[in-house]
Amino acid sequence: MAEHGIWFLRTDIEEGDALIPARYDAVHQSPLCTTLVNAAGASVGTVEHVMAALAGCGIHNALVEIDGPEVPILDGSAVPFVRAIMQRGLRRLPARVRAIEVLKTVSVIQGDATASLSPSEVMRIDFHIDFDDAAIGRQSKSLNMSNGSFARELSDSRTFCRQGDVEKMQASGLALGGTPGVNAVVFDGDRVTSPGGLRHADEPVRHKMLDALGDLALAGAPLIGHYTGTRAGHTLTNQLLRTLFDTPDAYRMVTCDPEMTARLPGAGLVWDEIPAVA
Repeated sequence: MAEHGIWFLRTDIEEGDALIPARYDAVHQSPLCTTLVNAAGASVGTVEHVMAALAGCGIHNALVEIDGPEVPILDGSAVPFVRAIMQRGLRRLPARVRAIEVLKTVSVIQGDATASLSPSEVMRIDFHIDFDDAAIGRQSKSLNMSNGSFARELSDSRTFCRQGDVEKMQASGLALGGTPGVNAVVFDGDRVTSPGGLRHADEPVRHKMLDALGDLALAGAPLIGHYTGTRAGHTLTNQLLRTLFDTPDAYRMVTCDPEMTARLPGAGLVWDEIPAVA
């Protein structure tokens, strides 16, 4: 129903509150993924890829049923979710979309990482990364998220890690069902060790943009603004949303007319432009 928002339902929890809101204020801080926790302590982790897929398909109201504490990593990207959602089909609700319009710039800084949201007529993401690994190096990309660009440009970009990060992730209880090189791109210095190499020459920065869209989707409604991230991660993007909503004159809720709705992420998505699952 309209204004329902996005929620996760832990179907394996038989007692207590199993509903978890997909909202920025339910995020439990984690540097490696985005984890949501409700007031009863029920949690679901690694939600950023499915949240990006929902936002990128223009879905603002959904109940996501899951029978465990972590969203499956699949191939490390969002494209399996996008294809499954679009194959199942969407239901248009008899209500106009409400969105969050950014009115003035807000920023957060943590060390050499920064993230900001500024006014824009469309949702735009700019991202800049800089890694010591020669196979990654410096990468930058800017995208207008309208006209199905998420599915076309970002959805198949996989999570990535350096060889030394693999053990750290699994020691933290993350991606335990995954296999490095299959569910993530692994870099080792100047080498890409994953079979098949990269899907895009700049796949790492594209995946960072994918993550950012998923984390921004936790605002609770579509955002109309310009996100810029430099070496930013899940924690910083969540801090940015908290800063935005702690600054009442920095945003407003708007009811979108058809022209505004047509500029939101997901509008104009065409099935033939969705990458095939490798």
